[in-house]
Amino acid sequence: MKVGVLGSGDVAKSLAGGFVKHGHQVMLGTRDAGKLKDFVAQHQGAQAGSVADVAKFGEVVVLAVKGNVALDVLKAAGAANLAGKAVIDATNPIADAPPENGVLRFFTNLDQSLMERLQSAFPDARFVKAYNSVGNGRMINPQFPGGKPTMFICGNDDKAKATVRGINDQFGWETADMGKAEAARAIEPLCMLWCILGFTQNEWTHAFKLLHKE
Repeated sequence: MKVGVLGSGDVAKSLAGGFVKHGHQVMLGTRDAGKLKDFVAQHQGAQAGSVADVAKFGEVVVLAVKGNVALDVLKAAGAANLAGKAVIDATNPIADAPPENGVLRFFTNLDQSLMERLQSAFPDARFVKAYNSVGNGRMINPQFPGGKPTMFICGNDDKAKATVRGINDQFGWETADMGKAEAARAIEPLCMLWCILGFTQNEWTHAFKLLHKE
């Protein structure tokens, strides 16, 4: 596939590297393409461009930016360039305030997730929440003694979720589909839970797994 990755930080680079590893064509986009010069040089098949170029390029688009700029980045990407495409939303609505006893603060509430806000603003894009509750170092083909970890996803479009499920399979994850976009109200706070161990115990290598009764 052609995959457009919006962002230039660690999460964007980790996911872009995963797509390159698995044979996809990748373009990363940011306001300052110079930030991606080294990444592109080190990853054959990757290229950099403007945010709009990336959104136009991708058959699938990955949104991997800070939550407080997500809406502005999508506006720069252009609604027409996102229409009809699966948009993997890896963002979290983390506020600028510091954590309290290891618990992040969000600028959303439990009645509306960030992804719902983005979906409402761009109704023709097909948002799927994913990759928001694990560290970038364990996003691609992580190895755990307990087997494959679980990637919780949600979104309103079943075809887009099927696309993300296929990506999860390539990246070494099992998928737990939590349903429609409203489920992001529960999935986004998993970032809080994941980060508590990091802030309080300096443990940043874990992941979640959903266990089913036989």
